Amino acid sequence: MNKFTHLSEFLAYLFDDDRALEKAEAITSGILKARSCRMSEIAREMEGSECANYKCIQRFVSKQALKANLLRLYQEEAPFLIGDPTEMPRLEARKTEYVGTLSDGQTSGYWLLILATPYHGRAIPCHFVSYSSTIIGAEVTSRNRYHYRAFGEVKDLLGEKPLVLDREFSYLELMQALVVEKVNFVIRLKLGAHFFDPEGKRVALSVKKGERRILNKVFYMGKVFVNLIGWWHEGFNEPMWIMTNLPAEQGHSFYLQRMKIDESFRDLKNLLGMDKMMFQKRQWMEQMVSLALMAYAIGLILGETLRSHLFPESSRKRKLYSGLFVLLKLKLSISYHDFTKISSLALQSFRSIVIPVRTFV
Repeated sequence: MNKFTHLSEFLAYLFDDDRALEKAEAITSGILKARSCRMSEIAREMEGSECANYKCIQRFVSKQALKANLLRLYQEEAPFLIGDPTEMPRLEARKTEYVGTLSDGQTSGYWLLILATPYHGRAIPCHFVSYSSTIIGAEVTSRNRYHYRAFGEVKDLLGEKPLVLDREFSYLELMQALVVEKVNFVIRLKLGAHFFDPEGKRVALSVKKGERRILNKVFYMGKVFVNLIGWWHEGFNEPMWIMTNLPAEQGHSFYLQRMKIDESFRDLKNLLGMDKMMFQKRQWMEQMVSLALMAYAIGLILGETLRSHLFPESSRKRKLYSGLFVLLKLKLSISYHDFTKISSLALQSFRSIVIPVRTFV
C-alpha cells in the first residue's frame, strides 16, 4: 500500500497551477517517504533519476512563492494563533550567510518563528519568519523587528483571535505594538515584570502553591492595560503568570493549549528531520521550510484520521502515538480500499481548514 498516493488531492487546495502542483506532489511525497528535509535524501525517494530529481527540487524552490501557499493553512475557525520560536542548529555551517549563534552563544544555527493554529493535540503551521544573530547584525536591526513582521503579516487574518505567546515575547515594545494594532494577546510573563494599579501603586505578584489568583485592570510597566492570572501547581519550582487583554480565565485556558506547538516542533525535527536541512541560501531554506510545513500538515491530518481508525479512544497506543508517527513509522495492517476511505475523510478535514488566500498578506 502506498500511503502517499493521494497527496495531490490535498495539495490541489494549496497550488493553483497544475505544473507547480505536480512538482509539489513529487517533492512532498519525497519528504514524507524520506522522513527528511535534505534535498539529497528527498531526491533519492522521488521517482526517476536522483540527479534529475535534485535539480528539479532546486528549480522548484528557486521559482515558487511557497510562503503564500503555506498561508492557506491558516484555520479561519481556530480560536487563537500560537507563535513560538524554535532553534535550528547548523553545526557545520559557520560560514553560511544566514547562520549565526544560538542562545547558548556557541552553537551555530538560526531561529524559525512559526505561527500555527491548534489541531488534535498538535498545531498546523501557516506562517513563519527566519532570523539569526548574523542576519540581525547585518541588517542593523533586532529580533523584535522579526516578531513585529511575523505578526503584522497575519494581522488582517486574525480579527478578534488572540496571539498566544511564551515568555520571550514578554517585552514592552511588543505589547505596545499589539495594542496600537488592536491585536488581542495572551502572553506568559517573565518573573520580575512590574505592574501598577490605576492609582499608580505597585502590584505584588504573589500566589501560594496550589492556588490561583486573578488581578484585573493593572498596567504592565505602567504603560499597557492588562488582566493577570497566576497559579502555582504543586511540584513546580515557581508560579506561572499570564497577561492578556481578554478576560483572565479565557487567557488561562488559551495558554494551556500553547504546548501544542512544542509537540509539533518535536514531530517536525524527530520525524521529518527539519532541523537537519542544509542550504547555502536563506531563500532556499525558507522555501524548503514552507514545503516541509505543508508536508507536515497533510501528514498530521492524514495520520490523525488513521490513528482514530486504528486505535479505540481508550487505547494506550492512541495516546502514545501522534498522527504523523502512525503514518510514517507504523507498519499499517489496512487494505488499500479502507485506506482510500480514510484518505477521503482526511481530505474533508483538510478542505475545511484551507482558506482561499491568493497572495501573501
